[in-house]
Amino acid sequence: MGAGISGLATAQAILAREPAAEVTIFESGNRAGGKVETESVPEGYLCEWGVNAFLDKSPRTLELCAEVGLSPLRGDESAKKRYVYSEGELHKLPEKPPQFLTSRLLSWPGRLRVLGEVFTGPGGKEDETLADFGTRHLGREAFEKLIDPMASGVFAGDASRMSLKSCFPRIHEVESQYGSLIRGLIKLQKEARRSGKKDTPGPGPGGMLTSFAGGMSELTDTLARQLGQRLRLAAPIVGVSFEQGRYGLHLAAGSTEEFDSVVLAAPAHAQAPMLQDLSTTIAGQIGAIPYPALAVVCLGFDRASMGPGLDGFGFLIPSREKRDILGTVVDSNVFPNRAPAGKVLLRTMVGGARQPQLAELPDDQLLDRVLANLKDIMGLAADPEFVSIYRHQKAIPQYLVGHGERLRVIDNELQKFPGLELTGNAFRGVSLNDCVLNAMKTAQSLLPGPAKEGSPA
Repeated sequence: MGAGISGLATAQAILAREPAAEVTIFESGNRAGGKVETESVPEGYLCEWGVNAFLDKSPRTLELCAEVGLSPLRGDESAKKRYVYSEGELHKLPEKPPQFLTSRLLSWPGRLRVLGEVFTGPGGKEDETLADFGTRHLGREAFEKLIDPMASGVFAGDASRMSLKSCFPRIHEVESQYGSLIRGLIKLQKEARRSGKKDTPGPGPGGMLTSFAGGMSELTDTLARQLGQRLRLAAPIVGVSFEQGRYGLHLAAGSTEEFDSVVLAAPAHAQAPMLQDLSTTIAGQIGAIPYPALAVVCLGFDRASMGPGLDGFGFLIPSREKRDILGTVVDSNVFPNRAPAGKVLLRTMVGGARQPQLAELPDDQLLDRVLANLKDIMGLAADPEFVSIYRHQKAIPQYLVGHGERLRVIDNELQKFPGLELTGNAFRGVSLNDCVLNAMKTAQSLLPGPAKEGSPA
């Protein structure tokens, strides 16, 4: 249930393991793709409503592209240049640890405090916030200027409430193993060089931003097309029952259909009412996962009229700056085909857990605030020739402190229901890469053992 990337990729992975499986995908809306939707506008811009790209560091996503016959489009090298807006100017984010010593993003005391991270160790809390973790390891200034904007960039979240081990499990593992992040990074880099790996671990997310020539919808549209008549649109599910080893799906149209196994891949706030009669425990747990509102404002400019502009990926803004926007991506720098020749496409995020009310402002007020911020921050010298505003009333699920315990309770309750699986970005990773990998794990859970000979997986 749910034909976003999680549902589509799960169905594809099941059929790759067992081509003869009888699979039906139910989608409440009139289109497949979920938070993935690309709009090609008459002005020649290619705008992403939701997911903008994925990092090519995940083998499973690249494997999925190959399985369905797609050739990914790698972003421009300039996408590695990222900026943080702080104290009235844009600062290039250091790509390597030594660059923190020369970057003006942090004061000298702030830089020295970062160096002192080598003397830190694991914290005493089982589950701590990103704010507590970042301050303890790097100091208050580095947390506010580095960790806080990263939380808003990935999750549109509030770092003072988000769980480190749920949001960034790899960082939690490095801390647990090495104590210091810097010591851990140095040891991991040495191990990578000894083993002959070209890509060594760094402080950034790693990988290259990747999409498709026609935008991210190419992936979900291709999956939907290949699944064919197995996909049923405009078919909302209002409840799930379990009797004598079979699951009944109760459709809003009034009919009930039975299945051996059920995978819920819709957003958590949509899964909760479906499961209310089956398990109030699961429904209560997943229904409590917050989803703040977020607005995406796409603006097209004539390159010659917009002033100096900005190279690289774009910029994020720390919450301490008290700005109306979370950050801006220069989409046409990352993927040049996102804008006509001589044009620039900016994509600005507003709202999230910081200021969800701003995402719901009327279009004219929202646009005024975005332009005022961009003209101040980037020195824009012109008004846009193209505007498109996309709104998400419930955008990105928030992994708050206690999220790990929530998952433990859900997993224990699921033992009562063999063949029932929950997946999607509300549980163990919000990125498209996470969704695709978890889709494969869901298929393996339902169909253990190797993939069938001759199948695409």
